[in-house]
Amino acid sequence: MNIDERLIEMKEVAAVQSAGGKRQTEVRDLQRTIIELRGELEKRNILTEDAVQMARRDATQEILQLKATIGALREELEHSKVLQAQEAQRAISSNQDETGQLKKHISDLRTQLENLVSEKNSAVQAAHASYAGEIDQLRSMTAKLREELEAAGVERDNAIHKERLKAVGEITQLHETIAAMRQVIEQLKSQ
Repeated sequence: MNIDERLIEMKEVAAVQSAGGKRQTEVRDLQRTIIELRGELEKRNILTEDAVQMARRDATQEILQLKATIGALREELEHSKVLQAQEAQRAISSNQDETGQLKKHISDLRTQLENLVSEKNSAVQAAHASYAGEIDQLRSMTAKLREELEAAGVERDNAIHKERLKAVGEITQLHETIAAMRQVIEQLKSQ
C-alpha cells in the first residue's frame, strides 16, 4: 500500500468515525500511518542507495567500454591506420548517443519524482485539513517525515548528479585521448 492509498484510507476512516471514543481509533490509525511512513522512508533510503550504486555501475561500465575502445584503437594503429580511424569514429558516435540517452533518462526520472512529491504533498495537505486538537502533534510528526522523504530524494538526486559529473569528466578525458590518437593517425598518414 503506498502513501496515497494510506492517506485516502485515513481520510475515509476519519469521515466515518464520530467524536469521543472513536477519536482514539483515529489517533491509533494515524500512529500506524506514521510507522508505515517511516518504513516507506527507510525503503526510499535503500532505493536511493541502489540508484547511486546503479549510476556508479553504469558509469563504470561506460568507462570500461571506452577504455576497451582505446585499447582496440592502439592495437589497430599498429596494424592499420585506416581501420583505426574508422573504429575511433564509431566509438565517438556510440558514446555521444549513450551520454544523450542517460541525460534524457535522468531528466525524465527527476520530473517523475517532482510530480510524485507534488501529488503526495497535495494529498497530505487535504487530509490534514480535517484534523483538530490532539491530532496537531501527529500532524507535526507527519510533516517531519515528509521533509525527510523529500531530503532523501534530493540527496539521491545529488548523489546521482555527482556520479554523472564524475563520469562525464572521465568520458571527456577519454574523448580527448581518442582525439589525440586521431591526430597521430593523421600525422602518420601525411608522412
